[in-house]
Amino acid sequence: MSELQNDRFLRALLREPVDCTPIWIMRQAGRYLPEYRATREKAGDFMSLCKNADLACEVTLQPLERFDLDAAILFSDILTIPDAMGLGLYFSAGEGPRFENPVRSKADVDKIGIPDPEGELQYVMNAVRTIRRDLNGRVPLIGFSGSPWTLATYMIEGSGTKDFAKSKGMMFEQPALLHKLLEKLADSVTSYLNAQIMAGAQTAMIFDTWGGVLTPRDYKEFSLRYMQRIIDGLIRKHDGRKVPVVLFTKGGGCWLEDIAAAGPDAAGLDWTTDIAEARKCVGDKIALQGNMDPSILYASPERIQEEVKMILDGYGKGSGHVFNLGHGIHQHVDPDNVKVLVDAVHEYSQAYHN
Repeated sequence: MSELQNDRFLRALLREPVDCTPIWIMRQAGRYLPEYRATREKAGDFMSLCKNADLACEVTLQPLERFDLDAAILFSDILTIPDAMGLGLYFSAGEGPRFENPVRSKADVDKIGIPDPEGELQYVMNAVRTIRRDLNGRVPLIGFSGSPWTLATYMIEGSGTKDFAKSKGMMFEQPALLHKLLEKLADSVTSYLNAQIMAGAQTAMIFDTWGGVLTPRDYKEFSLRYMQRIIDGLIRKHDGRKVPVVLFTKGGGCWLEDIAAAGPDAAGLDWTTDIAEARKCVGDKIALQGNMDPSILYASPERIQEEVKMILDGYGKGSGHVFNLGHGIHQHVDPDNVKVLVDAVHEYSQAYHN
């Protein structure tokens, strides 16, 4: 594997000195880029794009051609594991992901197996290998998975949801059954992320998109507990380098001490948490990633630059900050504004690292 030419992202996650604050953007390969839309059309549909290693690599690298980003993230989806478990993933126009075979009963949970990352999920590993090869050491590659709780909500509901009626119903009425499902998912995510690391991913990120809908007690029992189990089972050194782990619970800013105690190298923050308070809370235990409101990218370049300065100032001096949005970039954002953001982070952050 080629030597890394830009490793400031990995160094910041490990709280090692950097020349400026690194930045990447959640969903940086996506619908806001016309070149992405063209490639997706060529693929036919979203999952066909994910399953074609060359096209997945093409869209992963597209944002790096436009912007001076410090990391690439594997182009894939968090629902690859449930799909590989035989739930029949499909996408309805305007409705998002759906499953033909949701998980509602003990029999449903019993028949789920742990997918083989180099079997049913080999297309993801092929994408990782292709991207890593074509990156040629330019920037590090981030591998990722959904958290067990987040995956379980989609599997139980059969689609996205606003009220989590079925998944919370199982949690309150049949907690033992939900724990059994979460155990299988934690084991699946562990082997899936480890396979990504062996294939070339240099960071592992766990997206706990729906952890924030739980009470503090239920978050610890049904979400964080299983992410900790994954973290405990991950390869943390490969290719002669540490492999940092980032845990991102959307809406989880009030649980940062618990998140830090679960053992990741960094916690992702959404925009509802003040980064200065977050740094005070975790001290030097872990790095922080975030946390600009994605909607600021609809504002003027001057307003974007102003927000960048406020967030950098909130974090303060020293390493341990990876700049990002507080969630995924919106599809109608002007790519020129993304360039303003990336360049502003690199320019204004230098003062915090000398």
